[in-house]
Amino acid sequence: MDREAYRNCCSLVKIPRQSYEQFWSSHFVDYIDKELSYSKFFKKYLLPNHPCMFSRRFTEDWKCRKQWVSEEGKPNFQKLLQEFDETPVPVANCNAKEYNANPKQVMPFKEFIHYWKEYIQNGHSSPKGCLYLKDWHMSRDFPEHNVYTTPVFFSSDWLNEYWDTLEVDDYRFVYMGPKGSWTPFHADVFRSYSWSANICGRKKWLLYPPGQEEFLRDTHGNLPYDVTSAELRDRGLFPHSEEACQPLEIIQEAGEIIFVPSGWHHQVYNLEDTISINHNWLNGCNIDIMWQFLQNELSSVQKEINEWRNTMDSWHQHCQVIMKACSGINYGEFASFLKIIAGNRMTFLNACSSGDSSDYPRHLSETLTTLGPYHAAFDLQRVAHIIECLLCNEDFKRLDHSALTLQPETMLQQIRDTIQSTRGQHLLYQE
Repeated sequence: MDREAYRNCCSLVKIPRQSYEQFWSSHFVDYIDKELSYSKFFKKYLLPNHPCMFSRRFTEDWKCRKQWVSEEGKPNFQKLLQEFDETPVPVANCNAKEYNANPKQVMPFKEFIHYWKEYIQNGHSSPKGCLYLKDWHMSRDFPEHNVYTTPVFFSSDWLNEYWDTLEVDDYRFVYMGPKGSWTPFHADVFRSYSWSANICGRKKWLLYPPGQEEFLRDTHGNLPYDVTSAELRDRGLFPHSEEACQPLEIIQEAGEIIFVPSGWHHQVYNLEDTISINHNWLNGCNIDIMWQFLQNELSSVQKEINEWRNTMDSWHQHCQVIMKACSGINYGEFASFLKIIAGNRMTFLNACSSGDSSDYPRHLSETLTTLGPYHAAFDLQRVAHIIECLLCNEDFKRLDHSALTLQPETMLQQIRDTIQSTRGQHLLYQE
C-alpha cells in the first residue's frame, strides 16, 4: 500500500458503507483474471464489502492443485490416502439436522475416503447419508505440507494472526465432499470475511447482502436452515420472506477463488465431487463489523437471562461467560485480540524506524513487510478507533479492567505515540 492509497483508505473507512442497491442492480460479481494491485482490491472490494471471484490462474501453482487432483480433474484418492491415511477428521452428515446445522463425527481419513468411493459407485447415494468432511484444520495438523499459498489479497489476516500467536487454534480449513453435499444457510464466524478456493470440483453459492437475512427470519426470530425450502413461502411462519431480494447465485469452477465479504449470509452446494480450501479472516476494514456483532451477541444473552438481572451481583460477568460459550469470544478476549494486533504493528513500525527487525517473528515480518508500513499505520488507526468505542461502551466499563491484558487508555496512548513518532519514517517507504 502506497501513500496515496493509505490516505484514500483512511478517508474512505470513515464513510458509511455504500448502499448495496447499486451493486445489486447489476446482479453479478467481478471476475478477476489479470493482475490486480493489493491497493485496488483493498479499495474496490474490502472497504465497500463486495464479493468477487478470482480466476484459476491465481491457484495454478499450488501443490494441492497438482497432487490432490487426478488427470481427469477428480479427487486423487490414492494420493490423498498416502498423505493422510489414519488422520482423524471432522465429518458432517448433510442429511441430518441438529438445530440449524449438520451433526458431526470424527473418523479416520481413510474411512471417509472409503465411504466416498462407495458413494460414487452407488450413484452418489448411501444408506449412511451424504457425508461431508468440513472444517478440518489441515494446515495446523500438517504445517510442513505447504500445499497452497495464501494470496496477498487475503494476507492482512488478524484472526489467524491472533490464534497463531496463542498457538491453540486457527481458522484455516479444508473441505472435501461428494456431489450433493452442502452447507446450510449461515454467516461466517464473528462476521469475518472468507475466501474459498476450489482445488477440484464445482460449487454453487447463494449469497444475500447484509440486512436481507432479517426478512428471512421466522415468527420466532430464527433464520432458516435451507433458504430454498418451500416452507419459506408460508407467510404464517416466515411473514417477511417475500420482501427479501433474490440471492446472488454464483457458480465457482475448479481453481477459482471466491471472496465472501463480512455479514453476507450464504448457502453452498457441491455440484461435483469437490475439494476446497477456506480461510475465515478479518482486519481493519471489517473490525467494526465484528465489534457490532459482539455487541449484538451480548445483547441477545442479556435478553435471555434478563429475569435474573436483579437477583445476581455478578449478572454482567455471567453474561460475558455465556457469550464466550455461545460465540467463542467475549469482550475480555476481544480486548486481548486488539492488544496483540496493535502490539505486532507497533513493533513492526518501530523496527522500520530503527532498521532492526532481528527479534521479530519471521512469518509476521514477511506479511507486514509485503503490505508495508502504510498498512500497519492504517491498522493501528482502526484498532485505536475500536478501543475508543470500547471506552464508551457501558458493558465494557463494567468489566474488571485489572484482569484485562489490555489496559485501553494505556494502549490507546501507545498507538498514538507510535504513529506520531514513526510518521516521518514510514511515509518514506513505498509499496
